[in-house]
Amino acid sequence: MRFLPVNLNAVLVELDDLPQTLALLASLRAEPVAGVEELVPAARTLLITFRPAAIAADELVRRVGQRSLDARETRIDKRIEIPVRYEGEDLAEVAGLLGISPEEVVRRHTGSDYTVAFTGFAPGFAYLSGGHPSLNVPRRPVPRTRIPAGAVGLAGSFSGVYPQASPGGWQIIGVTDAPMWDLSRETPALLQPGDTVRFVDAAAQPRDEPVAAAPAPSQPAAVEGGCALEIRAAGLQALLQDGGRPGQARQGVSASGAMDQRALQAANRLVGNASDTACVEIAHGGFRFACRGEAVVAITGADGPVTLTRADGAKWPLPRYQPIALVDGDMLALGEPCAGIRSYLAVRGGFDIAPVLGSLSTDTLARIGPATIAAGDLLPVRAVAAGAVVGAPETPPTDLPTVQEEVVLDIVPGPRADWFTADALALLCSQSWAVTPQSNRVGIRLAGEEPLARINHAELPSEGTARGAIQVPPSGQPVLFMADHPLTGGYPVIASVATHHLDRAGQIPINARVRFNPMAAPIVS
Repeated sequence: MRFLPVNLNAVLVELDDLPQTLALLASLRAEPVAGVEELVPAARTLLITFRPAAIAADELVRRVGQRSLDARETRIDKRIEIPVRYEGEDLAEVAGLLGISPEEVVRRHTGSDYTVAFTGFAPGFAYLSGGHPSLNVPRRPVPRTRIPAGAVGLAGSFSGVYPQASPGGWQIIGVTDAPMWDLSRETPALLQPGDTVRFVDAAAQPRDEPVAAAPAPSQPAAVEGGCALEIRAAGLQALLQDGGRPGQARQGVSASGAMDQRALQAANRLVGNASDTACVEIAHGGFRFACRGEAVVAITGADGPVTLTRADGAKWPLPRYQPIALVDGDMLALGEPCAGIRSYLAVRGGFDIAPVLGSLSTDTLARIGPATIAAGDLLPVRAVAAGAVVGAPETPPTDLPTVQEEVVLDIVPGPRADWFTADALALLCSQSWAVTPQSNRVGIRLAGEEPLARINHAELPSEGTARGAIQVPPSGQPVLFMADHPLTGGYPVIASVATHHLDRAGQIPINARVRFNPMAAPIVS
């Protein structure tokens, strides 16, 4: 085993091959190490996320390093057939790369069984190993911005099916109507690790109408006589977010959750909720709601104006980071922030909305969770539990990012810093990076005058990625993964934003400038 630093709370274990990776995964699932929170297997690596307060990094390395690589996970395997129409836009290109005809590509792809090795990238996306050994092709040099749902692709020695429309760099050879992800099923992901899969050429078969996946649970109507927030304006983006949904890696689901966890926790503290209760995460202001019934709310996060308007038309400004008592007809409006970009609205009791996979977080990449909040929505509020004590006003943060000042973020080099030139890490930290308008909850896209150059141009087998990872595609312009990042990725990660600066990163405005400050890696390989 080779241990590579990822962050202050994560380490990547590199092994010789997929069987060793799955053996270590089976061992750690059978006999867990106290303090380990998440395991994300990939082709030759296992990403381990842990709580530093429960176990030190060096002790984790010692315990994992003692594990046998002979273990195997016991499960009842299934055999699943997936009908494919082999009309993918890359089929001819793949045939050319392999020096065979498109028809031969189809014959080889349908001529062998595959095994679900692991899941990642997106909910329901399974990496399928096995198949004909010649079907080994590189990812596309420039990923597509949109690949349709059901697309069947190749990347390296793996095959896979995109569960939904998303960006991606796999070579697309066909499409299937079989739903890979369906929340109406007891287990939403069709393919689970260990399952056997066979692709079937559907060209000669009649085409079935695609089966639509069940929509996410709708928002319930407010209970008669209860309290609710009536949304009058939602701004650029308003989402329900809580502490996230960790522990769903087996289905290819990342944690998601609030971009600024400290602000979420502060908002809940002020209204007497549990710290990870769902709040409304509001990007860039422009949000307005009316209170139906009586409620206690709090607004934290970005620094911007908050205005209360009573039913009789009287209005005045209110400070953030304090409990606010509202009566029926009161309206609160959040203006454009002058520092930071995301505000958090908590209500005493929390929102009475059905969770999805145990969380109210809306994952914008995976499309899991409640729908984006829109004008006209009614957000019902749960009855207040006994003992929900409202907190005292708190001091707002004074160092929120702005476009006027350069934002400095600590980073932990690795795990793939050695894939870059000797000057690349120095360049990453020496030059200022602009935050582009393409940035969102999935990732912050950065632009610098000089791109980061690689010395290793080999195809990187897909491996787990953590929030804060700075992934570098072939363009050399880095992407900082945020709350809704894919669970696995195929481009090298040169460094990660340190855990103590992740909330700060979640508040960086578009067009701000970012500079990285390197820290000592917690683990030496």
